[in-house]
Amino acid sequence: MVILFDRFNLPEDIFEIIFSTGQQTIVARELIKFMSEHTGEITKTEMSLFATQLHDGVYETTLDDPQYKGKKVKLSYNKRQFYDRILTPMKAMGLIDYDLYKKTYKISAKFSNDLMKIGLQWKTELRKYGINL
Repeated sequence: MVILFDRFNLPEDIFEIIFSTGQQTIVARELIKFMSEHTGEITKTEMSLFATQLHDGVYETTLDDPQYKGKKVKLSYNKRQFYDRILTPMKAMGLIDYDLYKKTYKISAKFSNDLMKIGLQWKTELRKYGINL
């Protein structure tokens, strides 16, 4: 996944930087909230249950969005699109880790570590041209 951003107009919400639509932002935030309620790690079955509840339109939550503040809402999101547009990119970017042996998904800090590594790579590249920042 490619993240394009304007450093002068960065949104406060990290999900708005990573995902292109408001609906994806809401679903990704709800996934992290769901995982954090389960100690940051969920099984493959629990992930499937989350995706199925979204698909069936029965996942109920309270959103932080000002227009829904304090109201319970039911979210609906296609299961295949959830895996393709939310979970797979989050795994690829290191926001979520999947353990093949335990068959669990876990919230990860690899995204943050990789962004620091990318910054260091940029500085290393500049040094090749005699620029020290």
